[in-house]
Amino acid sequence: MLDVLDLPVAVSDLTFDKQPVYPSIMDKLPVDSDTSKRLMLGTDELTVLATSGETGGALFAVEIRMPPGGGPPVMHRHEPGEVYYVIEGEFIFYTGGFGTPAERMAVGVGQTVALAGGTPHTIRNESDADAVAFVVHAPGAPMESFSRDAAAQAADGNPGMDAVLAIAQRHGIELLGEIPAVN
Repeated sequence: MLDVLDLPVAVSDLTFDKQPVYPSIMDKLPVDSDTSKRLMLGTDELTVLATSGETGGALFAVEIRMPPGGGPPVMHRHEPGEVYYVIEGEFIFYTGGFGTPAERMAVGVGQTVALAGGTPHTIRNESDADAVAFVVHAPGAPMESFSRDAAAQAADGNPGMDAVLAIAQRHGIELLGEIPAVN
């Protein structure tokens, strides 16, 4: 093991060619989720924990609370990858279809699911209790912009399918259709 005292130069003399990927506002962590911005997407509530602006575009981190029956009703795909860590309840992840085998995965408390960008998927709550997860999107800007625009549209009333399609398309989200049959 290398001890700092054994370094050939003093730590204070080291220089770095890159700045941190986050602005100083992120130094205010931890985030107080009680005072964080909340976005409603249908019946799903997103609590914004870190914005893409705060992370130099790298991430959009949220806590999602999905009631029974909640979640996107159709399969979709987008370029940002996603990581879900389940805090409470159970989520059902549907992946694949559309040229690849469709899968259904039940994911419970303490489990993590990583979805690569471009993966056809949807996430549903098929239980009779709320489900909660910590979610990170990378890069953050496309999903944050979609979430904010969709929440604003929903706040103005129940948006029609044409409005939802337009918001999704504007942010690079391809809506693929119904959840495929799983063998």
